[in-house]
Order: sequence, then structure tokens, then C-alpha cells
Amino acid sequence: MTLTAAIKIAQSSLFNVSQQTQLASRNISDAGNQDYVRRDARVSTAPYGARVYSIERADHPALFRSALSALSDSSAQSVIGDAASRLQTIVNGVDNQNSPATKIDALRDALQVFSSDASDSILGAASVDAARDLARSISSASRDVQAFRGQIDRDIAAGVDQLRGLLDRFEQVNSQVVSGTRTGRDINDELDQRDALLKQMSEYVSISVVTRDNNDMVLFAGQGITLFETVPRAISFDAQAAYDATTTGNPLRIDGVPLHVGQGANTSASGKLPALIQARDTVAVQQQAQLDEIARGLVETFAETDQTGGGAPPLAGLFTYAGGPAVPPAGTMVPGIAGTLSVNAAFDPDLGGDPMLLRDGGANGAAYIANTTGGAAYSDNIIGLIGAIDASRTIDPAAGVPGDRSVSGLAGASIGWIENMRSSADLASQSKKALHDKLSGDFLAKTGVSIDDEMTKLIALEQSYEASARIMRVVDQLYDALFAAVR
Repeated sequence: MTLTAAIKIAQSSLFNVSQQTQLASRNISDAGNQDYVRRDARVSTAPYGARVYSIERADHPALFRSALSALSDSSAQSVIGDAASRLQTIVNGVDNQNSPATKIDALRDALQVFSSDASDSILGAASVDAARDLARSISSASRDVQAFRGQIDRDIAAGVDQLRGLLDRFEQVNSQVVSGTRTGRDINDELDQRDALLKQMSEYVSISVVTRDNNDMVLFAGQGITLFETVPRAISFDAQAAYDATTTGNPLRIDGVPLHVGQGANTSASGKLPALIQARDTVAVQQQAQLDEIARGLVETFAETDQTGGGAPPLAGLFTYAGGPAVPPAGTMVPGIAGTLSVNAAFDPDLGGDPMLLRDGGANGAAYIANTTGGAAYSDNIIGLIGAIDASRTIDPAAGVPGDRSVSGLAGASIGWIENMRSSADLASQSKKALHDKLSGDFLAKTGVSIDDEMTKLIALEQSYEASARIMRVVDQLYDALFAAVR
């Protein structure tokens, strides 16, 4: 080996060590960055030793795509679990203290006490108070459910804005990746940025990726809707100004196609946005339907009937609503009735009414008087109302609680429905989060930075540097000796 060749070999080694040292230092500095993918130097033989011919990311596309899918599923499931928990609190309160079932039990208890001393108007007024508390809790819960739907609408709108912003940034970074690939420029930082944006977008909608020439990406959302191809596709959503029980929420459209809505407590939705639509249009609507059917059941249960046999229709008694005094048809839901449920003013002493109508009947005229003799101890009508609370009635299947039930049974079943929804959603959320955590951990293990490994590399590079420097010193000494011999 000539001295010139030895110098070139040492120079090549020092240059490689310098590049690899910079690379290891960069890896170490970004070890805590979840969006950073480890860089590895690719070395090949050269005429004088070896050379670093490229810097590559330790990428794992298949595992990354699986982690994205798991992130979308976990994000969607978290939305459904949170919605069920929120609705449970809105409708039933902490430990079900404000639930319709609890308030119905309180009304039944008040009527039982009243029936033991039917001449006591104070006990009658206490029963009306219990009824008023029940009606207020149901109407308040109905308004809160609709307010919750309105909040979900605003969350969808905010999510759409955020997704649009992410797509705009994705367009910029993707363009840099494509142009850098064409010119051979190092694009590893841009690839990291693009993957980070994919993770953020996957929280909102499920993302499928197709990579074309020059690392150009095409994105598809949900059921194959084109989300991005060179430029972002249009995402449209119009939030409602206000919600009531008859309001239908607007769809979210990507590239003109409505996004599919998830189904079930263990939701089929993938991404926050379709899950939010499910919470708004399915979960909350089902809860509202149960409130409406409980309210209709109360109007029916406490309705006054014709006592003369004259065939007059039943009319609203203790409970009425905006469509009163007519009693809704049995087993037929009245959308929004829960929001207008109230105690009939004829019974309410605070409004000039007479609570003793609970004992006597007749709020709707003489034909509806049950206590025709005017007996002070007459309690048959009160006892009949107590029995009616637990009497089986036809329930509209739209309430989502199958089978005929009493109004108290329906209220209890409604608690069970939302609790089952919440617990099932939470269990599924834990499972989907665990899968995402596992896949993300596996991805980081394969692509992330190990401080120990990088420090080991630095030690080896330091030794290589010392060896190259030693060669340079020896060559320098040989040149000195050679020049001295020539003089």
C-alpha cells in the first residue's frame, strides 16, 4: 500500500466517522420525539475503504398503517364511551339520584302515604310536589340531551376545521417530499412531518394510504372516499343552530360523499368524526326516545277516564304536555313530549289548583269525577293511580326497550340501557386503546431511538476515529522520515 493510498483511506474513514457521529447525535437529541424515526447510515465499499452512501429512516410501513388504524378505532370508541357517560349523568344524575325511575318511586311513595289519609290536603300537595319534581327532571333532562346534541354538532364543526387545517399542511409537506425525491435531496425530516400529520388526521377519520411514484401519497377516508390526491378534497358540514327532539343532524361529506356513521356500543366507527355523528344521531336520539316514551307513559298512566260510561275520551290528568289535554295513542311515541311534560295546573296549588283532585278526579269536568259521593276518606282513585304506575302498557319499539312494560319498568330499563351502553363502550375502549398502545409500542421499538444503542455506536466511532488518526500520524512520520532521507 502506498502512503497516498493510506492517507486516502484514513481521510475516507474520518469523513465517514464524522457523518455517522452527526447522525448518532441527531438520533440521541430526538430520542424523546414520538414523531421521529431513527436514521441509519448505509455504508458501502469504495476504492479507498468505505463510504456512507445514504441516510435512511428505519421505517416500517405495514406496522405504521396498523397503528394508524388502531388509533382511529380507539379515538372513535373513546367518543362513544364519553357520550354514554355524559348522557347517563345528564338524565340520571350521580348514582341515579335524578333518574325518572327514582322520581317515579318518590311519587309512588307520596301517593301511598296520601292514600292512607285521603282527607289530608297537605299529603295531596306533597304528592303534587313529587309529580312536579318528576316532570321537571324529565323535561330538564330532555333539554339537556338536546343541548348535548348541539354541543356535539359544534365539536364536529371544530373537528372538520382541524382536519382541513391538517390536510392543508399535509399538502405542503407532501409537495416537499415529492420534489425532494425527484431531486435526490434528503427528505427524511419531511417524511417524519408527513407521518406525524397522518397520525393526527387518523384521530378524526380512518386513513388509508396509497404511495405513488416519487413518494407521492393519496389518502382515502372511511369507506374509500378520496380525502387527498395532490390537493385536499372538499369537506363540508353545516352545524344546526339549535336542536330539539325532532331535529335531524346534518351529515358530514367528504368529496361530496356522506361519511358512514358507526353502530353499536362497541362502535364500528373509526375516527372521532363518524363517532361523534353516531353519538349525536343514534345514542343521544335513543336516550331522547326513552325520555319521550316515559313522558307519554306518565300522561297515559295518570289520565282521567269517563266515569259515567258516556264514552268521553281519556284526557290528561295529573300530567299534561304541549299537546294536552288529549292523551296520545297507546304505544305510539310523541317526539319531544318529554320536553313539555308538566303537572296539570288544575292539580297544582302553586298555580291555584286543587291537589285533592288526585283523590276525587274531575280535572276535566263532572264526567271524570271518581269520588261521586264526596267522601273525605275516599282513596280508591289514589290506589288506582298507584296500581297504574306498575301496570304493563304497550311501549313503542322506537324506545329501544323491547316488550310491554309499566312506566316505572320502562324508567328502570332506561337506566339499564344507558349503563349497559356505557360499560360496553368503556370495555371496548380499553381493548382498542390497548391494541393501539401495543402497535404503537412495537412501531417505536422498531423505528425509535435507543440511547444505549446510539451510545455504543459513538464509542465504536470514537475508536474508529482514533485508529484513522493513528494512521494519519504514522503516515506523517513516514513522510518526515522520507523527506529527511532525501535531503
